[in-house]
Amino acid sequence: MLVLNKPAGLLSVPGKGADKQDCLSSRVQQRYPDARVVHRLDQATSGLMLMALGANAQRALNDAFAGRQVHKRYVAVVDGLLEPSTENWGMIELPILLDWPNRPRRIIDPQGKPSCTRWRVLQHNLAAKTTRVELAPVTGRSHQLRVHLQAVQHPILGDVLYGTPASLGKAERLLLHATRLELTHPVSLQPMVFSSEPPF
Repeated sequence: MLVLNKPAGLLSVPGKGADKQDCLSSRVQQRYPDARVVHRLDQATSGLMLMALGANAQRALNDAFAGRQVHKRYVAVVDGLLEPSTENWGMIELPILLDWPNRPRRIIDPQGKPSCTRWRVLQHNLAAKTTRVELAPVTGRSHQLRVHLQAVQHPILGDVLYGTPASLGKAERLLLHATRLELTHPVSLQPMVFSSEPPF
């Protein structure tokens, strides 16, 4: 398997159209032709992304993701002073649905898929009125972290899809970074932890 550090602004996989073919998976496959996609990060999100080498590794890693045996952590900076949870880690449990007329946006909707995000406050910036948070998604819905934080009135800074004019004005990029991956190696079965410091 490969563990990659994706920069913000680069697609994980090719999109529709000739202008959306440059992406992390294509770049990696030029060097490792048997590299296969296991999961994705949003284009605006930076940080750790995993690719499998070969079909067997892809199957094993897909099963691990489906069985929630891969533990991911993110760091984000959100607008406003988010009050710490009384139990160290707080929980956002809100169902997410594709906003079909406005795709790729998602919305909170009772008809949506159950979605769960754990969060904890790392630091407040009183002058900027922002909060640095650590996020641990339990489920893996598209845009989950971004939608959940918007839903609790603390959008991630620089989020062009879910932000407010105030939160957009505080950052030039989405301040969301995949900072930690914890999993069992698909062949050696050794526990492995990878980490990457946020560039913000």
